Amino acid sequence: MGPPAAPVHAEAAAPLVFVAGKAGPSAVDHVAAERWRAHSVSIMVANVLRLFAIPQISYASTAPELSDSTRYDFFSRVVPPDSYQAQAMVDIVRALGWNYVSTLASEGNYGESGVEAFVQISREAGGVCIAQSIKIPREPKPGEFNKVIRRLMETPNARGIIIFANEDDIRRVLEAARQANLTGHFLWVGSDSWGAKTSPILSLEDVAVGAITILPKRASIDGFDQYFMTRSLENNRRNIWFAEFWEENFNCKLTSSGTQSDDSTRKCTGEERIGRDSTYEQEGKVQFVIDAVYAIAHALHSMHQALCPGHTGLCPAMEPTDGRTLLQYIRAVRFNGSAGTPVMFNENGDAPGRYDIFQYQATNGSASSGGYQAVGQWAETLRLDVEALQWSGDPHEVPSSLCSLPCGPGERKKMVKGVPCCWHCEACDGYRFQVDEFTCEACPGDMRPTPNHTGCRPTPVVRLSWSSPWAALPLLLAVLGIMATTTVVATFMRHNNTPIVRASGRELSYVLLTGIFLIYAITFLMVAEPGAVVCATRRLFLGLGTTLSYSALLTKTNRIYRIFEQGKRSVTPPPFISPTSQLAITFSLTSLQIYIQTTTLTVSLSLSASVSLGMLYVPKTYVILFHPEQNVQKRKRSLKATSTVAAPPKGEDAEDHK
Repeated sequence: MGPPAAPVHAEAAAPLVFVAGKAGPSAVDHVAAERWRAHSVSIMVANVLRLFAIPQISYASTAPELSDSTRYDFFSRVVPPDSYQAQAMVDIVRALGWNYVSTLASEGNYGESGVEAFVQISREAGGVCIAQSIKIPREPKPGEFNKVIRRLMETPNARGIIIFANEDDIRRVLEAARQANLTGHFLWVGSDSWGAKTSPILSLEDVAVGAITILPKRASIDGFDQYFMTRSLENNRRNIWFAEFWEENFNCKLTSSGTQSDDSTRKCTGEERIGRDSTYEQEGKVQFVIDAVYAIAHALHSMHQALCPGHTGLCPAMEPTDGRTLLQYIRAVRFNGSAGTPVMFNENGDAPGRYDIFQYQATNGSASSGGYQAVGQWAETLRLDVEALQWSGDPHEVPSSLCSLPCGPGERKKMVKGVPCCWHCEACDGYRFQVDEFTCEACPGDMRPTPNHTGCRPTPVVRLSWSSPWAALPLLLAVLGIMATTTVVATFMRHNNTPIVRASGRELSYVLLTGIFLIYAITFLMVAEPGAVVCATRRLFLGLGTTLSYSALLTKTNRIYRIFEQGKRSVTPPPFISPTSQLAITFSLTSLQIYIQTTTLTVSLSLSASVSLGMLYVPKTYVILFHPEQNVQKRKRSLKATSTVAAPPKGEDAEDHK
């Protein structure tokens, strides 16, 4: 990069300053030493200069509102606006895996607009929620910063603090955090007002460890150091503020005729040298001051070549210079700046966003001997070396700043209304499994959840095996019962016409024994491996044996009861007491039970028990409770009368009556 042509630079520069109040020359926005006030000063100056169509280039003002070309149409700057800085800070927060942060801003244009840009960008990008936005008053009251820390602790999970504040406010916030014994709790992300400065953290290094700060990308200009360090009171008289700087820099007092020197202050000798007798560090904005001046020079050079071709000095087309025309040439400027980076402006007069990212790190475990280390860059996209970051506690583990911890396997997120970054974890219990991070669903009927409820698996078949010790006793009892039942059946069949067998009711006895046999046999179905046939047979025969037994007992009991009741009134035998009738009644009751059992197994056993209870004991209970007069011992009838009533007709068994 080189300066414009000498005639243009030498002859055109003087009229630019001379006619600054009349026509439309360019003006560089000089903002003294207080960077914090640069934004407010630039806004006020821009409001005045636009009235006279005077282009303005700033080397320090980063307020986002200055990008509004409808209000500040003649304003340009060689530093990026805070909206780029806010975007870089959002990218840093997301790269660290944080989703819940608080913001802290000094009252004023810089702090409030910076936080506003951060909040807006984070809302548009998604994934980052703002826990609290706190503003520090211009004139804070005593205890104000302790109050700020208490408010931040109302949301303790929001450890990340985005801070757009001036140096004094930053320092006092750090002091309040130390007083609250919260060293290491907050994770600071500072704007360029913090940058790589040591003054905000002096003697507070332990609180600042881990702080990530951002600074517009810049370089130290060696030529400027060589020039400035040779300046003295003798060779720099043209700068009216240099004497004041000399006193401040060397902590001495200059005397002149007619003034008295304070005896408590050392007198300046004039032989002091910058960098030798004082600490010297190049001001960080030097690069941007140079770039701002050269931007005007390049614009004037291009304008001169276009409007005054072949003409030395100003031509009538440039005298007076039109501010709107000059603004067009300023916005078209593109050259490599003093640091080797491109200098250009967009349609709003903003320079490209390029930032260096720093972190304050302790050295050998000592915070006071630590320093700022470069950990990344931002130029439209973030390049952050996460492995180079160091933190309190575990140096290489990024601390969290999350509203809610991630849910475990088998848990779904139940979102907190109005706060998209906060949720409660709810377990997918019972037969439910986790479909996604927000949903639990029930497993299909033939499946059950995995142990961590993240999926479903086929329901395992748990059954008794033939070789299981738990099956030995039931099978042994079933075998013995079947053998005993078979022995009884064989005995009854062999002695079918004997008085005892006939008196027992042969047909109903065989039905009852069949039911008992089925009860024993169902044990083998319960042990067998489940299958379509086995399960269907088990469902059918599970209550069949009991039903046959109860039906036979009920029919026999009912027959005897009716015979005796009929004998009280007449000698005529009651109907339906023949073997055929008894079998019909028994099988009718059994068929009803089988129908109920095959249609609804869930209540069949209860119904079976209810039938037995109702048929066997409800009549007796009814007589006892409601007809106690019948529940008395009556006079014994003669044996002859009883025999006459109960005995069957001559030549037939009692069971053959119909």
